[in-house]
Amino acid sequence: MLRFLPDPLLVASEPKKGRAPKAPELPIPERKNWLIHLHYIRKDYETCKDIIKEQLQETRGMCEYAIYVQALILRLEGQIQQSLELFQSCAILNPANPDNLKQVARSLFLLGKHKAAIEVYHEAGKLNDEDWEVHHNLGVCYSVIKDYKNVCVVSQAEEQLNAALQLNKQDRTFLTLGKVHLLSRDTDKAVDVYKAAVEFSPENTELLTTLGLLYLQLGKYQKAFEHLGNALTFDPSNYKAILAAGSMMQTHGDFDVAMNKYRVAACVVPESPPLWNNIGMCFFSKKKYVAAISCLKRAHYLSPFDWKVLYNLGLVHLTMQQYASAFHFLSAATNLQPRLGELYMLLAVALTNLEDLDNARRSYEQAVALDHSNPLVNLNFAILLYNHGDKKGALQQYQEIERKVNMLKDSNTEFDSELMDMAQKMATALQVGESLVWTKPAKDTKFKQGSAGVPIKTLGSSQQPLGTNQALEQAMSSAAGYNRSITPRVSLSQPKRSSVPLAESSGLENPPAVPGDASGTPRPEESDTPDTLPPLAAKPKVKSKSRQELN
Repeated sequence: MLRFLPDPLLVASEPKKGRAPKAPELPIPERKNWLIHLHYIRKDYETCKDIIKEQLQETRGMCEYAIYVQALILRLEGQIQQSLELFQSCAILNPANPDNLKQVARSLFLLGKHKAAIEVYHEAGKLNDEDWEVHHNLGVCYSVIKDYKNVCVVSQAEEQLNAALQLNKQDRTFLTLGKVHLLSRDTDKAVDVYKAAVEFSPENTELLTTLGLLYLQLGKYQKAFEHLGNALTFDPSNYKAILAAGSMMQTHGDFDVAMNKYRVAACVVPESPPLWNNIGMCFFSKKKYVAAISCLKRAHYLSPFDWKVLYNLGLVHLTMQQYASAFHFLSAATNLQPRLGELYMLLAVALTNLEDLDNARRSYEQAVALDHSNPLVNLNFAILLYNHGDKKGALQQYQEIERKVNMLKDSNTEFDSELMDMAQKMATALQVGESLVWTKPAKDTKFKQGSAGVPIKTLGSSQQPLGTNQALEQAMSSAAGYNRSITPRVSLSQPKRSSVPLAESSGLENPPAVPGDASGTPRPEESDTPDTLPPLAAKPKVKSKSRQELN
């Protein structure tokens, strides 16, 4: 067998195949950045901090990324001031990086130094004017200054948020812009912003719920129900939408359906004060007064400084003729909400039944001074004055009633028939004759009283004594006349609708409208002129919760 041997000259002339070139070593400051990032995104913060410590020792504190991640971890742990110092070190190491300045401004914002944060965000904007996050955060900073009487601050917040939306539409930017419009009392613009937000993100339950609550506050119940229903379609456990829908049904008298909604919400947020407040008023409407007090006491325990819960507790105790307890809760409510005339009126009713006429009169005077639209306050005051011989003062209050009624008639407001009957009897007792204001209404006339002008359905009066099994209108009659041996109990109307505004705390929450409708029928003497007249009571409050957190 022949074997061919390679020519050594030929082999020597062929080029050698070399190995792949070795990867260049990374500079020392960035050698472990990938490992730091890996442990950080895995939330293995202890290991990440150990690697950062080694890296900073090797680089003598000159590794920008290691310092940056360490500052992020410290901020997550709540050490805001220490994180601010580290972010400032990063900004010194690399002043051309806008991310460092944004993190410095974020830490200043969390420390409450909003004006300093605005200055730093402006510096970051100079480095990158096309960054939507800078404009969004500037809008947030201007919005939390809360100087909404200053047109310049409001316009700057709106300008920055609109600029952020032009660069990149984000749900949180829409929410913040809508909140700015609401806090500056520009409801129309807020509705437009939320409508645009829903068109951009139709499955965002927070946007749908907020828009639904806003429509509910404006009295557009069909649109409100539509948006709240869409929110529940995408998220059946959305407690904000559940609570708002239940409140809507409750104000329409569907107490059983509302209770079913509240049962679902109670599984999600068992410690919600508005939830237990509404459950308590559902029990109150179903004449289960002990259960109502238990639920309202729980709401009061969870939120001891909520005046609406105290208002309802005082009203329920008035219903059960527990006037000392009613005075206790109503007095606490007036301390928390000293500008609401209806609270002083109920306080005066409790004082009247406690036989403290001097303080009752002072409370009525305060109620009249604070309330400029509700004729019920003046009517109750006039009844008290008439029952105790001050016909001149009663006549003055009656004239004030006529003035308020004329003012409300100009806005196409209708009045409850029993309220008008009481005013007519007062006119007869004061011998002022028939007034054109108190013409006899139609059978189903409704009295619209409250900030949103929502109609309230009335029920017929009853002469039966109070008891635990009486109807709702009898339950409200505990604020009846001082001389109970002469006058019968007063029946009160059941709320048909009530405005439910945006929420609490920390954000986008306004107080609900105060329905104040009541009626009573005194027992006439032979001459049809009564010696005493019973005062009229107010209505319970239903709450709805919608909180907006500012990012």
